[in-house]
Amino acid sequence: MPLRISGQRSLKTITGHTTRPTSAKVRQAVFNIWQGRIQHCRWLDLCAGTGAMGAEALIRGAQWVVAIEQSAAACQVIRQNWSAVAQPEQQTLILRGDVRQKLQHLPLPEFDFIYFDPPYNSNLYLPVLELLWQQQRLTVGGEIAVECRTKDPPDLGAIAQIGWQQHRLKTYGSTMLILLQAGNPQQSCPQRH
Repeated sequence: MPLRISGQRSLKTITGHTTRPTSAKVRQAVFNIWQGRIQHCRWLDLCAGTGAMGAEALIRGAQWVVAIEQSAAACQVIRQNWSAVAQPEQQTLILRGDVRQKLQHLPLPEFDFIYFDPPYNSNLYLPVLELLWQQQRLTVGGEIAVECRTKDPPDLGAIAQIGWQQHRLKTYGSTMLILLQAGNPQQSCPQRH
């Protein structure tokens, strides 16, 4: 089944069950929540899969889009998908490997939006959120969207103990989005030129 993003553009997908693309409903919900704030922003896609979220961010004018993905096949698909939609002035980077290790090698100190969608059974939620907090990877006023199963979310109390402030909690059938912030939630994404 083809994967489509804004403007009915088709993206390449990965055969088999090694990745679980974010559903169109959830993807649209994320960009509705962050509507009007993507242009010129810095976007980080963790456990990026096909790169659909990053491709959508590029189409909406993100300045920098960075992906971390473990699978070599997925990284190749992300490269193809992003090259099809990125404009010459946009910067992209795909890092292959374990998300916990690759967070040390990002080209930017912080990001305005982080999308985190690990394999549901991977036990990556808390360690990665702790690393993001320790490394101060989120701009003031930025947000993290964490995708998880509605029936089995990560421990929200443990996330709060790390320091993240839960901004919103949304459910879409079997999928839940947890939106987290740090710093002043009133500040919107800074405009970069």
